[in-house]
Amino acid sequence: MKYHQNILETIGNTPMVRVQKITADFPCPVLIKMETFNPGHSIKDRMALKMLLDAEANGKLKPGGTIIECTSGNTGMGLALAGVVRGYRCIFTTNDKQSKEKVDMLKALGAEVIVCPTSVGPDDPRSYYSVAERLSKEIPNSYWFNQYDNLSNRQAHYESTGPEIWDQTDGRITHLVVGVGTGGTISGTSKYLKEQNPKIQVWGIDTFGSVFKKYHETGEFDEKEIYPYITEGIGEDILPKNVEFNLIDLFEKVSDKDGALMARRLAREEGMLLGYSAGSAMAGLLQLKERLTQDDVVVVIIHDHGSRYVGKIYNDDWMRERGFLEDDITVSDLIRNKTDKKFYSVDSTSNLRTAFELMKEHDLSQLPVTSGTEVVGSISETQVLHLLLENPLAHIERKIQEVMDDAFPWVEETTPVRHLSRLIDKKVPAVLCKDKAGLNHILTQYDLIQSL
Repeated sequence: MKYHQNILETIGNTPMVRVQKITADFPCPVLIKMETFNPGHSIKDRMALKMLLDAEANGKLKPGGTIIECTSGNTGMGLALAGVVRGYRCIFTTNDKQSKEKVDMLKALGAEVIVCPTSVGPDDPRSYYSVAERLSKEIPNSYWFNQYDNLSNRQAHYESTGPEIWDQTDGRITHLVVGVGTGGTISGTSKYLKEQNPKIQVWGIDTFGSVFKKYHETGEFDEKEIYPYITEGIGEDILPKNVEFNLIDLFEKVSDKDGALMARRLAREEGMLLGYSAGSAMAGLLQLKERLTQDDVVVVIIHDHGSRYVGKIYNDDWMRERGFLEDDITVSDLIRNKTDKKFYSVDSTSNLRTAFELMKEHDLSQLPVTSGTEVVGSISETQVLHLLLENPLAHIERKIQEVMDDAFPWVEETTPVRHLSRLIDKKVPAVLCKDKAGLNHILTQYDLIQSL
């Protein structure tokens, strides 16, 4: 029989998957290191186990002890899994910008979670760093792992992630793209890969509100760079010891919005339900694609699974509240959300009575006019009422083709909804769209208002 003795033995050896649609215009292959295949659905499982084993070996964590850590959720998950298997109590501090799903999953594994404010400095006694440090001093037989400065974090990736990537690409990797938070992933992996081939370029993905990029480029720790941001898992207002800046060739900043939208694209276009920072990493790569050639092989390391963000970036209301969906809602979204998707039309040779009865029966304000399979015109309830009020007997039997207006304009399924405002007005109350299945749809002012 083939099986593992416990869940911790399944950590590592994650697959590599090529990105297809999003990078279709790239000159080279882009591969994603799918760290969601770890048991905690995050790359942090690797360093969590390494830190725990090292803490046991050096006597800092003793049997029956308490694991204490400040975490954005993923390191906590890895430590919680290890704590369950190896018999430790877990107390985690996190900040209030992290998703509720992360907190709930930590609690599901028996961990205690303390949520601290994001809008305070790292030295503030209320910060999740300071609270973790204080608890480690107050609770007997406890150990604060401090993933930011614990070099076992970096070493885990030097020993596992780097060698796996080198082997999986047969040594052909030319670029490594990684979101930078604690710095352990990018530094440990980069160290191993650059030892194999010093020419490999390592690109760190940062976020606006973080100090990394400016510090890397100027050597200045600029507090003016620090401000609140929404992206989870990358960027810092401190300089963790795990970040080896000399092993990183450049930093690229990605906005909260671009990271969120790219994560949604990865899900919808590639079938990869990944975390917020994965969207940032891929968005950063797209911003840098002009630097790539046909001889390159790019590997993007992603950190966690999208299930941790179903209440945030994968929630339309959350995205809309932050103005992130402005460019993301398309005509296809409107069609999908319509209650009645049936396409009502009237033949050009029919009379006005037919159009009037169809409108009345289905509560329609306008109708496309067809001739065979072609849409040749349109007619609105305003037109019909005007004619019938003017002279019902004279107009009720008139052919539609005698009184119809121009056909409604056609739009593509991929057209952003915001572009419809340029088409739909009092004179043009609707647009038409043909979906991938070849079916016609009509979108009206009412449909547009509903989407907003």
